[in-house]
Amino acid sequence: MRVSELENEIKNELTGHIIPFWERLRDDEYGGYYGWLDFNLNLDKKAEKGCILNSRITWFFARAYLLCGDKKLLEEARHGYEFLKDKCIDRENGGVFWSLNYDGTPKDTTKHTYNQAFSIYALSTYYDASKDNEALRLAMELFDLIESKCMDKVGYLEAFTREFVLEKNDKLSENGVIADKTMNTLLHVLEAYTELYRVSKNEKVRKRLLWIMDLFETKIYNPVLKRQEVFFDTNYNSIINLHSYGHDIETSWLMDRCSEVVGDENAKKRMDKITKELVKETYKTAYDGHSVANECDRGVVNEDRVWWIQAESMVGFFNAYTKDTAKEEYLDAVFNIWEYTKKYIVDDREGSEWFWYVRHDGTPVTTEPIVEPWKCPYHNGRMCIEMIERIDAL
Repeated sequence: MRVSELENEIKNELTGHIIPFWERLRDDEYGGYYGWLDFNLNLDKKAEKGCILNSRITWFFARAYLLCGDKKLLEEARHGYEFLKDKCIDRENGGVFWSLNYDGTPKDTTKHTYNQAFSIYALSTYYDASKDNEALRLAMELFDLIESKCMDKVGYLEAFTREFVLEKNDKLSENGVIADKTMNTLLHVLEAYTELYRVSKNEKVRKRLLWIMDLFETKIYNPVLKRQEVFFDTNYNSIINLHSYGHDIETSWLMDRCSEVVGDENAKKRMDKITKELVKETYKTAYDGHSVANECDRGVVNEDRVWWIQAESMVGFFNAYTKDTAKEEYLDAVFNIWEYTKKYIVDDREGSEWFWYVRHDGTPVTTEPIVEPWKCPYHNGRMCIEMIERIDAL
């Protein structure tokens, strides 16, 4: 397959499959987007609406509009923005709720740093698409809120009550541990602040990005194992031997994007060394010639093929290839992962999108829904957008 063929196939997936699917999830009665479609494609119109899901959908339609220029996509983004602004944000205490009932009333009033970050991500890109100054103002308010209420002297804290009293971080902890701090939250604060700085050029945001890059280098990245640590105590001591392949390859290109946007040559040089190692280690450890495994927990590899990991791997490997075109094995990996994804993860049933994950042999896991608070067009839709733009830039 040639790169031009790959781009055409990805364009068709974006415009002919992913975008129409999420347009159909729009809730014109109560606002936002429906929160649950089970494996058998039964839509629950009264399901919980995750605020992360709504932020990611809003971001996706705004970003798709910036690529395609279709006003219909901007209208979808505006629909998500109105729901975020009017329902997801807590006007009394500040910040964004974890989830809402189907009718837009608060359901889970946890305030999580991760969730605040994704709202910033959505608001920043929506501002870029719409030029609505209110969206940028709200994004900056959430930035100030994170910096004032969601930090200690070491880094970013995780979960809080509605009134911002610190509570147990069960929402961003997995693998049998409860983490005081996580790589995942730090990564997506960096991602959100990168987008916010890109559209605002606010110097406060830039300074914070440089600080996060230092934290990533000194606390998150393990130079001996050439991977990120995942779950930490309050002082960023790792509490589990866990290698998250998907997050490492995602970090490789998100950190490169951050370095590019921030424009600090010293930081860029330091980060580039690390991101190259993350890609190299992921390729060596997790990629089997056609797809990327899930994770390695205390020496045991989970071989499931997760939708978002294949999407992020395509962007991460292509990003690494464009930095060094002698690394043709990375381009080959992009082609092979796409072929695997088309064959096994893209769900060609009428009214569906992508499977959550499949077994190593490609068998779909039927217990996982097609849509729920974490399953959204953020990863696969973004992969399509990133790949189209990156191929066009060659």
